[in-house]
Amino acid sequence: MVQKYQSPVRVYKHPFELVMAAYERRFPTCHLIPMFVASDIVEEEKSEDGSTHKVERRCALDVDAPRLLKRIAGVDYIYFIQKNTLNRKERTLQIESHNETFSNRIIVHETCCYSVHPENEDWTCFEQTASLDIKSFFGFESTVEKIAMKQYAGSIKKGKEIIEFYLKELENEGVTHVPRWTPSSTSLALPNSLSASPPALPKHTSAAAASDSQAADPNDDASQDAKQDSGALQADSLTEIQAGTPEDKLDADYIKRYLGDLTPLQESCLIRLRKWLQETHKGKIPKDEHILRFLRARDFNMDKAREFLCQSLTWRKQHQVDYLLETWNPPQVLQDYYTGGWHHHDRDGRPLYILRLGQMDTKGLVRALGEESLLRHVLSINEEGLRRCEENTKVFGRPISCWTCLVDLEGLNMRHLWRPGVKALLRIIEVVEANYPETLGRLLILRAPRVFPVLWTLVSPFIDENTRKKFLIYAGNDYQGPGGLVDYINKEIIPDFLGGECMCEVPEGGLVPKSMYRTPEELENEDVRLWTETIYQSASVFKGSPHELVIEIIDAASVITWDFDVCKGDIVFNIYHSKRAPQPPRKDPLGAHGITSPGVNNVQLIEKSWTLGQDYSMVESPLSCKEGESVQGSHITRWPGFYILQWRFHNMPACSATNLPRVDDVLATLQVSSHKCKVMFYTEVLGSEDFRGSMTSLESSHSGFSQLSAATTSSNHSQSSSMISR
Repeated sequence: MVQKYQSPVRVYKHPFELVMAAYERRFPTCHLIPMFVASDIVEEEKSEDGSTHKVERRCALDVDAPRLLKRIAGVDYIYFIQKNTLNRKERTLQIESHNETFSNRIIVHETCCYSVHPENEDWTCFEQTASLDIKSFFGFESTVEKIAMKQYAGSIKKGKEIIEFYLKELENEGVTHVPRWTPSSTSLALPNSLSASPPALPKHTSAAAASDSQAADPNDDASQDAKQDSGALQADSLTEIQAGTPEDKLDADYIKRYLGDLTPLQESCLIRLRKWLQETHKGKIPKDEHILRFLRARDFNMDKAREFLCQSLTWRKQHQVDYLLETWNPPQVLQDYYTGGWHHHDRDGRPLYILRLGQMDTKGLVRALGEESLLRHVLSINEEGLRRCEENTKVFGRPISCWTCLVDLEGLNMRHLWRPGVKALLRIIEVVEANYPETLGRLLILRAPRVFPVLWTLVSPFIDENTRKKFLIYAGNDYQGPGGLVDYINKEIIPDFLGGECMCEVPEGGLVPKSMYRTPEELENEDVRLWTETIYQSASVFKGSPHELVIEIIDAASVITWDFDVCKGDIVFNIYHSKRAPQPPRKDPLGAHGITSPGVNNVQLIEKSWTLGQDYSMVESPLSCKEGESVQGSHITRWPGFYILQWRFHNMPACSATNLPRVDDVLATLQVSSHKCKVMFYTEVLGSEDFRGSMTSLESSHSGFSQLSAATTSSNHSQSSSMISR
């Protein structure tokens, strides 16, 4: 497996020429890097005007590895080739390096770039990427990979110390300025000892170059705008890997201030996943804090975190969760009887949420509201929690990415174990776990009664193991003693109902009047209304009766995007173009299918008299989609006119050996429902200049629309969306 590293943008708050002078001090060896044994110049080339200087070095490294491994490998030192190009005119330094030793077994490649800060010419930016591919190494591939990653990460962390040491050394010698190169006075250019380009480091072992080049000073106080702008590097000065706009980059100071202390490899995972989303995701790009939560939930495993995050983004888009705080108005019964609310913050600055579960009539709330309203309300609480974390990060001046929840179980009894209520609770836990990972910093459970172990046995299997480790449980009045509540919450804000002096605005709850209960039919209709309040439309597809949607395009080169779920049955998706406007849509009476349902949406637009190739043409290859798949894609239009999106029933192929249908097909035809498919879809037309994302589809996933929680499962199957877009 190829291991990759992508650094954030490191900012030296010193001019480019001075940084180069400090960096050069580490050659040919550096006492701060014991493993860097020696470096020899193999080839050197300068331009006539002195503006460009190329240096190729051969560097020897004494890697800290077990003696047995070195004896098996038969080498004492590992050699790397480093090619460096210093452009004094553009004020950039490009570095490339690769391993010479074991190059047939291990491939190490690194690129680095120094350049001038785009917003402050007296600052210097640095960025690097690296990759490690261990093909074979005497059966010790895993061991070598671990050693390599550990040493490389260590070298990056030490880089700040090395570059600062030499900058300080220059300052002590009275060198605080190095003149820039000018065409008219090449003699003022850096002396040879300073002009030699510093070598780059390989992915896993060249601790020297990487460590120097990674240096930055996170302790300097720069404005927030400068921190954000420092992520930009001039496009014409960068390699292909480093190309991007300022908003596409993250700098080290920003990460430390708003995201916390991350290891170099964790920073790399965040940057790479963020870049992948910018390149492929068509919707709203999640905030860096949100991406980081999903990485932490999967121990920074890129593939697992990406799949996890994509499932959640699909779910958020389908149910417009990003707009929940603006659109959700809790019913009055929730405002009166839901015993939860926000209450100041804990000692760590985390928002504090209090839930008096023991005083809550869960049965009454479920009977009066239904599961969907309760779920919506809990989701709005989580969205508010995310907002408060951002706010507290600004207020306290340090990263705050999670909240503390205090659950008071005083009054909990067998009434709370009512089966439909427990079922609703488990479903809420499932949805929250799937879409709000790493948001719970600590859960304080107070006054746990004897019945609590029963409830805990029911719900604990649905809670992630890392989340369970954050639970602190106190029985009776134990929370009032040493190691209790005051260790986590300031005494001044302990609620009055827990013996404190602070008035708490959380409702006291009580029994929901039975007059507010609704019938199962009413609750079911309300649940349907809630989970269908999305930007998506539903349609039924029957055998012989496809569902079609027309989109009029006025400007060529527009982009038609789609996102649909196959909720039932298998369908074939087509896109057609016609210069003629279809007749007003006709709806299938459905009489031929023996089905009558006023809520069914089935529209045909292509007239039976139309001939394919004359009246209309197919602009995409048909795409077969199976039940449970979610397909997202796009099509760049070539001509103005009318584009028809069609979902039609997928007929099972007959047996290849004979013309007789298969047994499964015969059995399927015995069921009326087998002739019906259901899709839920969303389409949008964008101008090509406004379209952001890949011109191919996103990964497909198995997700349903039957409930809010249904979209939390997916597969890694993917579908291509558009031949033209590819």
